Amino acid sequence: MSLPLEQYTVNLAETGELVIPETVRKQLNLQPGDSLTLILENDGSLRLFSLRKSVQKIQGIFKDIAPGISLADELIQERREEVHREREA
Repeated sequence: MSLPLEQYTVNLAETGELVIPETVRKQLNLQPGDSLTLILENDGSLRLFSLRKSVQKIQGIFKDIAPGISLADELIQERREEVHREREA
């Protein structure tokens, strides 16, 4: 197993929420309402990554399929609307 490039200590709130350190949010350009994906690995570790970054990576692979359309922006907007609906429920 390789050593992490950077390491941060975060605390789990009683509500189950984690606060991502400001330096990480700035590096990843994370904004309130952004969707993140959390993966539980077989060894019990967690991986957390930005949905926007994943979509941009995939978008680069499929850039010739939908020229002029930002699939990343569309997906991010859909996720934000979904979060908004969940909070209203």
